[in-house]
This record gives sequence, structure tokens and C-alpha cells, in this order.
Amino acid sequence: MNEIIRIGMDTSKSFFQLHGVDAAEQPVLRRKQGRRQMVEFFRQLPPTVIGIEACGGAFHWARLLQGFGHEVKLMPPQFVKPYVKRGKNDAADAQALCEAMSRPTMRFVPVKSAEEQAALMLVGLRDRLIRTRTQLTNAIRGQAAEFGLVAPKGLDKIEPLLARLRAEATIPAVARELFALQAKEFGALQARLKTVEAKLMAWHRQNERSRRLAKIPGVGPIGAAMLTMKTPDPKAFASGRDFAAWIGLTPRDHSTAGKVRLGVITKAGDEDVRRVLVAGASAVIQQLQRGRGRPSPWLAALLKRKPRMLAAVALANKTARIAWKLMVSGETYDATRGRPALAPAA
Repeated sequence: MNEIIRIGMDTSKSFFQLHGVDAAEQPVLRRKQGRRQMVEFFRQLPPTVIGIEACGGAFHWARLLQGFGHEVKLMPPQFVKPYVKRGKNDAADAQALCEAMSRPTMRFVPVKSAEEQAALMLVGLRDRLIRTRTQLTNAIRGQAAEFGLVAPKGLDKIEPLLARLRAEATIPAVARELFALQAKEFGALQARLKTVEAKLMAWHRQNERSRRLAKIPGVGPIGAAMLTMKTPDPKAFASGRDFAAWIGLTPRDHSTAGKVRLGVITKAGDEDVRRVLVAGASAVIQQLQRGRGRPSPWLAALLKRKPRMLAAVALANKTARIAWKLMVSGETYDATRGRPALAPAA
């Protein structure tokens, strides 16, 4: 067998399809192997370059293969799909991976360490607990309304509603018993969420980059921690605009024949980061409309001519670019930078 210079590996739970080429770009390896055989094969193979889709379990395999001395390149699945020539099967996917990783303009995903993935579990678990809590509180509100009891908006109104449900004598005994079970579930969710958020805040306080990002208006500790965890290598992006485009905060481009046609935001990339940045930007705008804080001239002018939600997305875009700059340069956010100097008092 000629020397293999590049291997595309299509991963799955139990079986792995390999496609390798030599220096002449001729296929010299086409093999389907089980999990154990694949590990032993790469353990004995001389160091080479391996391409894998950045999907579930990809970071584990990347770390394992790097431990064997190989160079691993992770690629987004949407960037690999155009290289699938025809049909859809494991062999075609492995061949497409081998071809895609050789392109000079291909963009790769940094390999996360085990510690970085453990930190991401905090964010994922917190998000799941919040979704579960929202489903539960909506169910409680809807069921209570069937007995004529309603509560104002807000999470802090749930416990008073549950107290009213316990004290209401007209509610059947079975319903009161079920509301008591839901109240117990709500309390347990609140306690678990408090524990996870405490761990997340402890991680934030120990991370220097996260503390710097939290000083950006509209980011906060949660947003700063997410930006830090999900962007282990900010220098992989050429500019702040590329970083904002990765999050999905830039307009969709449909330009042709010299005519610029920009649509709504792409919503590509990481949905969690985008949601947190837009929510933070909405909070900044809400505070400004209530007369709090010192609005930037750019944001004040934008709010005069654009709807509030559109302004929030634009502000989130700008916040993402600022965050990228701070992550790359190591600087600290300066609220006075870029603002015109105030005229001296008469």
C-alpha cells in the first residue's frame, strides 16, 4: 500500500468508513471498520491527517486520534456536503470528507478539550432546566385558569398562585393533589437550577476572559461564559464580522449582477449564543427607553428609524464584534471609546 497522506473518516456509533489517498491523490484506502478495529488501526498507522465532520462524538475521536500522533481536522457538515458527488452513503461521505479537507479555503472547527466540553455541559443543563421549568409553569397557569384562578405575568407569580390553589376550597381534592405534586416539582427544579447556576458563576469568576466580556453592556456573566466556552479559538475568525456571521447575526446575501440584496439574518451557527446576545441587547434597549443608562448616539439614532426588535438584532451584531475584538486582543471593554468628547462647560 502506498503511503497515505490524508484520510476522511465518516463516524457513527459502531462502524466507521475510511477513505484515504496517497500523494498522487489516488485512493489507496477504502475500508469499513468496527469501533475497536478502527482504534487499533489508527494506533498502528504512521502519523497522517484525518478529516471528520464536526458532529456528535467528533471531539472525542479528535482528541483520541491526536493522542496517537495524527493531525485531526474537524469540518462543519454543511461545508462537506457539496463534495458528495452522487447519492448518500458512508463511503461517499468519507470520500467527500477526504476531498473537502484538502481545499485551501476550507474552514475548520477547533478541537475542544475535555475540560471545555465539561464546562459546556453546564450551559446545556441550565438551558434544559429552564425549558422544563417554562413548560411546567405554563401547564400550571393553564390548569389553574380552568378553575378560575389566574396570575400576572412573571416567574415570581407562580408560587403565590400555587399557594392560592392550595387554599381554594372549591377545587376538587384530586386537582389539589395534582397541583401539590406540580408545586413539589417546581421547587425541585428551582433548587437544581440554582445549583447549576452557582457552578456556572464559579466558572465565570475563575476565567479571566469571561470576566472581561461580562463588562460589555448586554452580555453579563451567562453570555460571557457562553462566548468563552463556545469560542476556544477566536483567532480562527478573520474579523469581527466573520464572528458575527458565524453566530448568524448578519443579513442573508442574495446579491447578483452588481445589485446588492440583503435579507433577514441568516440564523446560522450557534443558536444559544445568538439568543443570549439578542436578549441582552433587548434588555439594554429596554433600560434606555426607561431613561436609564447613557445611550450611544448610534443606538439612539437607530431606534428613531427602526423597529425595536430590528435594533436589538443590530445591537447584538455589534456586541458580537466587540466581544471578538476583546477576545483576540485581550483588552478590557471601554465604554467611552468611540464616543465624541463632551464640550467643556461654559
